[in-house]
Amino acid sequence: MKRVILLIATNIAVMLVLSVSVRLLGLDRFVTAGGLNLGMLLMFSAVVGFGGAFISLALSKTMAKWSTGARVITQPAGQTEAWLLNTVRKLADRAGLPMPEVAVYEGEPNAFATGPSRSNSLVAVSTGLLANMNEEEVEAVLAHEIAHIRNGDMVTLTLIQGVVNTFVYFLARVVGYLVDSWLKRDEENSAAGTGIGYFVTVIVCEIVFGILASLVVMYFSRQREFRADAGAAELLGSPRPMANALRRLGGIEADGLPKSMAASGIAGGRGLLGLFATHPSMEERIVALEGRG
Repeated sequence: MKRVILLIATNIAVMLVLSVSVRLLGLDRFVTAGGLNLGMLLMFSAVVGFGGAFISLALSKTMAKWSTGARVITQPAGQTEAWLLNTVRKLADRAGLPMPEVAVYEGEPNAFATGPSRSNSLVAVSTGLLANMNEEEVEAVLAHEIAHIRNGDMVTLTLIQGVVNTFVYFLARVVGYLVDSWLKRDEENSAAGTGIGYFVTVIVCEIVFGILASLVVMYFSRQREFRADAGAAELLGSPRPMANALRRLGGIEADGLPKSMAASGIAGGRGLLGLFATHPSMEERIVALEGRG
């Protein structure tokens, strides 16, 4: 319950910050007596779209710890945690990265990397992953997460999310304005501004366009998994350990991350016909890896 409350509170805080920002900048006055100011609407959409995405990126490490209950390892509590730290340090050195934070959380087999930058990142593994995989397979998973950090995938996906958010907000309001104008076409003395038709249409369009936009985001999310698998193979000098790790993950109950973290894990949901999947299928990833051999 505490995690849910924190997540809701964070989302409310983000919306308040964005609302105040666009009001102070005067960007919420894109509907004028002369019609729709498309330039101002585009700026409004960009501030809200990119603002939300970048605030989420800035809070990504904190939210990941809150949502999964991850415990950052500062002093290793046993041989396994010491091995985790040493392995991540070795892989980070190979990738030319600063040492990320390393954490463990209770859950089904999975792992994730997150953080606002290469120099401010977190790698977390679940207790289920450690219990169900041998050291070579865990090392491959860690290499996959380090490759995500080296590739700058968190920032890249944030930029893509910001772009699609901008277009969703922009197009929804353009369509809303057109529908509202059409509904008021026979009113001789229609009041200036927008009516109920505008607000209803914007809500509907944001839902529909948001679903379509998620197809774009999920496509790029799946592509970055292929790149991270290839990066793991490069860091380990062979695709075999990563392919073996994927086979093991394919044979056990994986995932277990909150929905907000699904795209960050080593394993993710398939989605409807794979179109809404954050990850490719294990079979596709293994074929791509073995094709490199």
